Amino acid sequence: MTYSLAACAEMLYTEIPLAERVRRIADRGMQVEIWNWVDKDIDELAATEASFSSMTGYITGNLTERDGISALLDSAAESLDVAEKLECPRLNLHGTGLGEGGLPVRPVEVVTPTMWLTAAETLNQLAELGKQADRVFTLENLNLAVDHPGTPFARAEDTLALVRAVDSPHLRMNLDLYHAQIGEGNLIELVHDALPHVGEIQIADVPGRCEPGTGEINYPAVGRALRELSYAGVVALEGWAKHDPDQALDSFAAAFAA
Repeated sequence: MTYSLAACAEMLYTEIPLAERVRRIADRGMQVEIWNWVDKDIDELAATEASFSSMTGYITGNLTERDGISALLDSAAESLDVAEKLECPRLNLHGTGLGEGGLPVRPVEVVTPTMWLTAAETLNQLAELGKQADRVFTLENLNLAVDHPGTPFARAEDTLALVRAVDSPHLRMNLDLYHAQIGEGNLIELVHDALPHVGEIQIADVPGRCEPGTGEINYPAVGRALRELSYAGVVALEGWAKHDPDQALDSFAAAFAA
């Protein structure tokens, strides 16, 4: 296997404290992903000695508005300090801040050419922050139809275009195949096109956002394509357990086994 596996502690073993969730995932030989760090005991998480793959890289802000850009850059700098404590290499971004239920704090109906240019400039600044800290920011594609309506730069096509425009090793794409299946489909061709610009890959099945085998996506075929392309990064389960978290991780590991 050329790639390594990770799982999101926010969505598995939800009946137990977060630090124990982290340990359970790490005990499976997988890396761990978390979301917003503000409400977490970072020292406790660091003490688990788990390998953290990814965390949210901002608290507030957006890519296109003056006040939002300032807030985004300031909170990204704070997030980099937390990432250093957790030895976490990647920090995740979205097209705008997400609030309750994953909805955009400031929904956007039409993304203008000026917004595209401003977003690229902001991402350039974030890439420079990542370079200074020896970390990578990843811009995640989202779906508009089910989970995140009104989020700008959400489609994989849009996210990839911005990452290509910045063209920095410190800004990569977080290619979320769950979101891409809902929004665009044609996942293996998307992987072929995006992989040179990908910092990590996240997965869950459709519908339901649970582990592989619970929906319509042929994840073993995706895994074969990644191995054929010699992908050496992380594939992370960012999904719920259909019934049992241990069984969900078993199904995830089996789908991506060589």
